[in-house]
Amino acid sequence: MGTAVTTLIKDSPPDAPERRPGRPIAVKRRGRRENLAGYLFMSPWIAGFLLLTAGPMAASLYFAFTDYNLFDSPKWIGFDNFTRMLDDPRWQKSVEVTAKYVVIGTPLKLLLALGVALLLAQSRRGQAFYRAAFYAPSLIGASVSIGFVWRALFSDDAAVDRTQSFLGFDVGGWVGNPDWVLYSLVALTVWQFGAPMVIFLAGLKQVPKELYEAAEVDGAGPFKRFWSITLPMISPVLFFNVLLETIHSFQIFGSAYVVSNATCGPADSTLVYTCYLYQKGFKEAQMGFASAMAWMLLLAVALVTVVLFWSQKRWVHYEEASR
Repeated sequence: MGTAVTTLIKDSPPDAPERRPGRPIAVKRRGRRENLAGYLFMSPWIAGFLLLTAGPMAASLYFAFTDYNLFDSPKWIGFDNFTRMLDDPRWQKSVEVTAKYVVIGTPLKLLLALGVALLLAQSRRGQAFYRAAFYAPSLIGASVSIGFVWRALFSDDAAVDRTQSFLGFDVGGWVGNPDWVLYSLVALTVWQFGAPMVIFLAGLKQVPKELYEAAEVDGAGPFKRFWSITLPMISPVLFFNVLLETIHSFQIFGSAYVVSNATCGPADSTLVYTCYLYQKGFKEAQMGFASAMAWMLLLAVALVTVVLFWSQKRWVHYEEASR
């Protein structure tokens, strides 16, 4: 009997530890204080996002369907701004100029960036200096002062005009020539190839050297190694640069406005989309029309982005997907 009782006592589960009634409440309070501190630290960004981004976007979406001139109360007109926009010859001209700028400027900029990155990827003396020198235009190229310098370089009897006259090309200053002024803007954006160059250089550093060595043993030449190894391996970086630079090209404004001396000319030859948007919104006080233009630009950029993401399945190769 005693042995059975002793065995039963030994086999019985130990008593559960006593709970402290105040501990869960203290943990909850501390969690609330931490959450409150987090929200307080985020409050400047949240306030800035609501007041400077989300709020203006919502207001512009409303103004896009109204007749609003910045002075009188907006009047609801439905889709009239959009229909007038599609029938506006200057709006059509701005779309044409912007598309031409994007199609010409973006590929040239990326080609130059990739070419320089391939040169800098090789070990050579002064490599850090060359990286900094090639990257510097990306830091200062978007400034207004560079726009004035560019306008001076491509004006009549300026450096570019004299150089091409010396070489036998009698074109004159590009800024005053409607057929050439857009190419001065293309040259300005190509000159700012430093940012995509740095990204290409980072991608090239990740390509395994063993692949090049194996291809060289198999007799592959430089072009074959570039086409079969380098391009597929850096295709995610190439896609990122194409996407980023295309979106950036659609947003051109400052350089076109400064180089054209705030006229977006001559003869609307530099009338990029954002320049015409600025004229309609702030010079002609048609803020409703300008808001509709802004949302059309957003839709166009979104459509191009969707197309690029759709096309990447055919030419972008990710290392994880190949495993």
